[in-house]
Amino acid sequence: MSGRRIDRGRLADAVLAAVVGALCMTVAAFDADTTAVDHALIALASASLAFHRTAPRAVLAVATVLGTAYVVHAHPGPLSALPVLGAVHTAARVGHRGVAAAGGTVFLAGYVATGPGTQEVAEQAGLLAGWFLCAVVTGLADRNWQAYLRQTEQRALEAERTREEAALRRAGEERLRIARELHDSLTHSISIVKLQAGVAVHLARKRGEEVPPALLAIQEASGEAMRELRSALQVLRADEPTGTPALLVERARAAGLSVGLTVTGEERPLPRAVDLAAYRIVQEALTNAARHAGPAKVTVHLDYGTWHAGELTIGVDDDGTADPARPPAPGTGLTGMRERVTALGGTLLAAPRGQGGFSVRARLPLGETG
Repeated sequence: MSGRRIDRGRLADAVLAAVVGALCMTVAAFDADTTAVDHALIALASASLAFHRTAPRAVLAVATVLGTAYVVHAHPGPLSALPVLGAVHTAARVGHRGVAAAGGTVFLAGYVATGPGTQEVAEQAGLLAGWFLCAVVTGLADRNWQAYLRQTEQRALEAERTREEAALRRAGEERLRIARELHDSLTHSISIVKLQAGVAVHLARKRGEEVPPALLAIQEASGEAMRELRSALQVLRADEPTGTPALLVERARAAGLSVGLTVTGEERPLPRAVDLAAYRIVQEALTNAARHAGPAKVTVHLDYGTWHAGELTIGVDDDGTADPARPPAPGTGLTGMRERVTALGGTLLAAPRGQGGFSVRARLPLGETG
């Protein structure tokens, strides 16, 4: 998409240069005193406008020098100022107000100094001065408008990110509330049922009586219900971190994975959402390395703003057996990581390394701590 915008911009610049050149050439063609040198000056000054986006000051210098040389040599009418007007507008639009005003002043000085001292020339010079003033003003207005649009877009993105963070926080709080309610009420009731059924079975067997099948079924079903409930509670509490990335590294080492941890920058408390995302990203990356990397060395790097100010950078690399030519299919783990990072306004890169193994890179805006 960005490549198409660039191509369209270049095409528009070329069309602008062609239109300005055609207008100036057409006017010059009606002047019998116009020479080949004058046509060359017009063509070069107009053609320079095709590069006004990439080199506005250079274009202004070229258009001013060539345009001034043209008016000094041929004494044309006011339309000869079109290339310089375009260059002045562009320079003012990117913030070079002084340079734009200087270019217009040089051209006007050349136009007035070499022309016959008549009232008509004075009127034309006044008209050109107004044109140049308008070019500078419209350039500045365009600059302010573009800045306003960028600020508006940034505020919209920030508001969207804030809404997503709030939604994630509310969802997490609701999950924890449900987990607490289930634990406090349903778990207690099922435990009582299981306990009473167990006591009844024990007493029946102690007295040598046959245990009713219904009672055994109640005992078995209550035990199964407790196991299912514990699993559900674990899922509901899955978004609550149970440690730090350093603890995850220690656990991975204890499980037999060769893991190293480095921390750069000033380690400090993180916002809850960022802290949770960092924990889950490291956890998922270490889990994937243990499952898929084979006997590999893993390095975990946490950077608190030394690479990118205001961001937490997380890097997890392994030298395992991942094939660079065959990127892994995005599973639930990678998808979850990407969703967490995107919700915080960060970026994530997870892909095989060129020298073998797998690499995970995440950048999370720190924002306000708390």
